Amino acid sequence: MSLRHIWAITIKELRYIQRDRATLTLVVFTPTLLLFMMAYAVTADIKHVPVGALDLDRSQTSRAFLQQMTIGDDLDLVVQVSSMDQLEDYLLKERIHVAIVIAPGFERELYSLHGMPMQVIVDGTEPQTGGYAVDQILRRAEVFITDLLSSQLTALGVDPDLLEPIDMSIRTWYNPNRKANVDVIPGLLSMILGLPGMTVALTLAREREHGTLEQLLVTPIKRAELLLGKMGPYMLSGLANVLLTTVVATAWFKVPFHGNFLLFLLLSAIFFLALLSMNMIVGVFIRTQAGAMALSFLVVFLPGLFLTGIFFPLVSMPSIVRMEALFLPGSHFAIITRGVFITGVGLEVLWPYALALLFFGLMFTGIAALFFRKKLA
Repeated sequence: MSLRHIWAITIKELRYIQRDRATLTLVVFTPTLLLFMMAYAVTADIKHVPVGALDLDRSQTSRAFLQQMTIGDDLDLVVQVSSMDQLEDYLLKERIHVAIVIAPGFERELYSLHGMPMQVIVDGTEPQTGGYAVDQILRRAEVFITDLLSSQLTALGVDPDLLEPIDMSIRTWYNPNRKANVDVIPGLLSMILGLPGMTVALTLAREREHGTLEQLLVTPIKRAELLLGKMGPYMLSGLANVLLTTVVATAWFKVPFHGNFLLFLLLSAIFFLALLSMNMIVGVFIRTQAGAMALSFLVVFLPGLFLTGIFFPLVSMPSIVRMEALFLPGSHFAIITRGVFITGVGLEVLWPYALALLFFGLMFTGIAALFFRKKLA
């Protein structure tokens, strides 16, 4: 494979983008415009919020309380840990969104009517989900207390409705004020940065319509070099948009950026490789620009709008839909953007998602090259 050939195709595509105002606008300015237009979340019913628990009391009452908290399909107790370090690890890796910490003496304090010593920790990277979970825990805690102590209180001549024994401390990590923009905008970047990538599906169709594709194929340039060269300009414009949208998100919308920006650029490049190669497959099979754009929108962009967890929590979706979301580059990149922006994590947490994007990028590029050769050889 010749880097000189790839660079020649890249320069050719860059010159076309520079001459065509519509394409130039789409790949350079559209992400920033979309960021301003779509900066607020769409509400959705929330179910199956993953919850972790640290039971330091280890009593029959504390176990019954945790069981009461996770009855139904709203909250799912996915893990019980033995230390705060483990709990923090699960929160950082987004395996849970809410944690319940039951203090020692929980049973004793409850039965002595001195209070209900416990703490709820909320993952602020998804404030809508966290707020919903807190409301559910508070409501169920009140029911639990009433059912457990009503007979004892009545015998003492105390009206249960007048007693408020809950001593609950609520903390929100990473996004203390639970601002929606802090959660939505980093996730939104995974969608709006992918929109210019749709234009790569048009490149082969454009060459076919203009009758120049066959001229390229008779040159010494190999087909894989042709595909990589055509993806190059959109990779560069995508990285430029990463810089621009990050500035807008942090300066205009006041979204904190706690991670390493160079790492974010590297992970963004891997994301663009996966996304562009996925769109290139569309361009291999569709012969017209209109058809390529329509199919790319339906297959790549539209599912990414609903199945990446940006607006609708994936935990609330059926398992088959969650499986489909795993094959979308945007699903993995949404976790990366939130992790880098909000929690400031690095590769020690994000490497599985980076590896998935790299795998998709190499796989989709190989599929595009394979079928491009079969169709045009």
